[in-house]
Amino acid sequence: MEYAYNIYDERCPTRQVLDRLADKWALLILDRLRSGPVRFNQLRRDIQGISQKVLSQTLKKLERDGLVSRKAFATVPVTVEYALTPLGVSLIETVSTLAHWAERHMDAVLAAQQSYDEATAT
Repeated sequence: MEYAYNIYDERCPTRQVLDRLADKWALLILDRLRSGPVRFNQLRRDIQGISQKVLSQTLKKLERDGLVSRKAFATVPVTVEYALTPLGVSLIETVSTLAHWAERHMDAVLAAQQSYDEATAT
C-alpha cells in the first residue's frame, strides 16, 4: 500500500506523531480517556507518577495533534475536562492494545531481562 508520507524518511512529519505516540505519558492519557471525558485533576490522580507540568504539556501536544479536545467550564476555579476527538478515537484500539500488552506480558519480559543479564554478566 502506498501513502503520501514515508515514515522511514527522516524529514517526514509522521515522525513527530510517532514520537508523540511512543511517549508513555501520551499512551496512558489516551488510554485513560477511552471511557469518556476526564477532568485534569482526575487524570493526575489516575496516572500515578506524572507531574502536573508533564500532564499539562502532554495534553497540549495531544490537543495540537487533534487527538484530544479540551473543554473549560466557567466555575471558580475553572474546571477543565479532556476527551478524545474522533481522530483520537480512531487510534484508541491500537493504543489500548499496546498499553495493555505490557501488563499481559510483563512476566515474560522480566524473565527475558533476567536471562539476558545473567548471560552477559560473565
